[in-house]
Amino acid sequence: MKQSNKIATLFLDIGGVLLTDGWQHQSRKRAAGAFGLNLSEMEERHHLTFDTYEGGKLTLEEYLDRVVFYKKRPFTRAQFRRFIFAQSKPYPEMIEFVRRLKARHRLQVIVVSNEARELNAYRIRKFKLDRFVDAFVSSCFVHLRKPDADIFRLALDIAQTPARKVVYIENTPMFVQIAEGLGIRSILHTDYRSTCAKLASFGLRNDDGPQR
Repeated sequence: MKQSNKIATLFLDIGGVLLTDGWQHQSRKRAAGAFGLNLSEMEERHHLTFDTYEGGKLTLEEYLDRVVFYKKRPFTRAQFRRFIFAQSKPYPEMIEFVRRLKARHRLQVIVVSNEARELNAYRIRKFKLDRFVDAFVSSCFVHLRKPDADIFRLALDIAQTPARKVVYIENTPMFVQIAEGLGIRSILHTDYRSTCAKLASFGLRNDDGPQR
């Protein structure tokens, strides 16, 4: 790789890359079963609301007002909030790999994600993401959501890194294509091993750890 194109910054999604998705369909399906909710009704109300919620224009309480507690329920808001937060689980292998990669190559690490404020804050704190992430370009903070290409342009502005020196790891094909359209080399993340191999092809090897 030419030195002029050496990778300086890593862009990352959170859900599906570092952690499980925070509040996606399968989580809502589990919630419907656990709390005796009508799933199709909850899904319809969610889809009418989630872009505003993830865009940082609704609080979690306002989201719950619209999607769950628009009628009296036999469970409390606190119980439902705890269930939402409990859906987040880490991918320790990927988290540790990114930590090592950052240290070895002196990378700047920036998250570019669609997440609602309270859940995003919980996930950052719970899994200590701020210990290795330099900036969070989260939809709830910047009021832009993928697939809006402007969220990537903003991330590039914050990073102060040319697109050709950035690699983006993302598990949604459309978002990969949008980033690539801006000149950002991107990896469609499906599993740890293939992502390690693709990063190595960009010059980002981590020989201190297993390359499985």
